Amino acid sequence: MSWLDAVKWNEQGLVAAIAQDAEDGRVLMMAWMNLEALKATLARGEAVYWSRSRGRLWHKGESSGHVQRVRDIALDCDGDTVLLQVEQRGGVACHTGRRSCFYRHLDDQAWREGEPVLKDPARTYAGKNDE
Repeated sequence: MSWLDAVKWNEQGLVAAIAQDAEDGRVLMMAWMNLEALKATLARGEAVYWSRSRGRLWHKGESSGHVQRVRDIALDCDGDTVLLQVEQRGGVACHTGRRSCFYRHLDDQAWREGEPVLKDPARTYAGKNDE
């Protein structure tokens, strides 16, 4: 049995992928992977996801330079979520210029932005597609 046989792909052939900072455990982002993306991630040692909006593979950092160097890949008990332990290059994982995509926090039934923008996305993605 191949290691890929343990992955439970959804109806679209995708599996959820969580990127977590390997140093401090902070969840940086969630994205999707298909079979090709997961294989490419293992081969490159850098995160490669499936972009549903673009309908193609997306090497994290291809336009921003914010590459995710993969230190470990884990599969959850149900086989339907992959956890990537990563080194986040440039300290920014979110296309909004923040460290994490999870920067909005529920406070008194309203979403509050709790993290600063570290890098201006207009300068990071000037003339490029957002990640």
